[in-house]
Amino acid sequence: MIMSRTEAAPDQALGDLTERLLAGLPAEAVLTDTDVTTSYAHDMASFCPAGAPAVVVLPRTVEEVQHVMRTATALRVPVVPQGARTGLSGGANASDGCIVLSLTKMDRILEINPVDRIAVVEPGVVNAALSRAVGEHGLYYPPDPSSWEMCTIGGNIGTASGGLCCVKYGVTAEYVLGLDVVLADGRLMSTGRRTAKGVAGYDLTRLFVGSEGSLGIVVRAVLALRPKPPQQLVLAAEFASAAAACDAVCRIMAGGHVPSLLELMDRTTVAAVNSMAKMGLPETTEALLLAAFDTPDPAADLAAVGALCEAAGATQVVPADDAAESELLLQARRLSLTALEAVRGVTMIDDVCVPRSRLGDLIEGVERIAEKHRLTIGVVAHAGDGNTHPTVCFDAADPDESRRARASFDEIMALGLELGGTITGEHGVGVLKKEWMAREIGPVGIEMQRGIKRVFDPLDLLNPGKLF
Repeated sequence: MIMSRTEAAPDQALGDLTERLLAGLPAEAVLTDTDVTTSYAHDMASFCPAGAPAVVVLPRTVEEVQHVMRTATALRVPVVPQGARTGLSGGANASDGCIVLSLTKMDRILEINPVDRIAVVEPGVVNAALSRAVGEHGLYYPPDPSSWEMCTIGGNIGTASGGLCCVKYGVTAEYVLGLDVVLADGRLMSTGRRTAKGVAGYDLTRLFVGSEGSLGIVVRAVLALRPKPPQQLVLAAEFASAAAACDAVCRIMAGGHVPSLLELMDRTTVAAVNSMAKMGLPETTEALLLAAFDTPDPAADLAAVGALCEAAGATQVVPADDAAESELLLQARRLSLTALEAVRGVTMIDDVCVPRSRLGDLIEGVERIAEKHRLTIGVVAHAGDGNTHPTVCFDAADPDESRRARASFDEIMALGLELGGTITGEHGVGVLKKEWMAREIGPVGIEMQRGIKRVFDPLDLLNPGKLF
């Protein structure tokens, strides 16, 4: 009798939770079938543990989100907010017995205002959908993560994501003007503004950007927009060494140029793209640098940058003549991560950001780490802002290779810190980098972060176990 009572307790608890949730949500918004809920257990990161959620909830309104949080607080059930689960650090991974709060159904663009140059959106709006919508008004939303066709604005805000155009336009944090946030106890709080300026009190908006759902649930965002720029033109420059390509990056930035894109692919990545897509990229290149300008006279800017690349030792410089040729050149960069994944079946994507002046040291260090661990590690980088993505390729079915992959990942993060960088430029901390965040910001920094967490979430219900 004791055993049957013990075994029945989780079922009874789930029944109580489900009943309370259904009191304020439509039946189709509450998922309890384990075959379904298991599919919401994790994002796209490797080596990150994920628990089994008790229930998945898909609200469509702010009031429904508030009801979920009030229920969670009353029953002391943890809540893991999720977007499209394209993250790469385990930040959206479920914990055992949690409520997974998927915000993908809250996907309305509520307002596009060309005069104030703002958009007001719900968190489930897909990045690419917003970009296309504002483009119809002659406007531009610059943040463009590589997963922009799938990732959501809420997820972008949660991880403070970046993208290819950050070198000129900056990251997500610079475009979030205001937020509506449901707090852990179900209260609704508005932060920030709709105006171009505003300094009333602490900047709580910026605090939520990058908080990975640990402080509150973003249910509405006011985003800054820019005028739509001219069509960009792209230049590709080949180098006989990664050091020469990084020297070119330094020359471009020191020369005062403002490219709309400045991306680097190492020889491993170029070979992987060639193998998968048969793009005809030169097999002899050690590094490929892509530069783009969306200025009124991009051809002149490309000519100036091309000269700097040649001065740095470029073996070939190829400027595009038109938008179609530019898109063809960029296709190689967009295929990079998919191509690297095909090398061994699984990838572990690092996210180390270093000062631009140390970019060459980082790439050379990654080459040494790859040789030491007998692994294929390709590097693609947002070279203009020093944000690199060393990508470890490994066979997840091989325990020894998996162990070496994890060890190499940690050594790359250690190298990034040694070079004066940070463990994450745009992917977030999540589960994967908790230990490394503690090393980067130190014990006092961790104490302060935990103190902020207690103010907003005293019961530790929001995305517990993430960040620290």
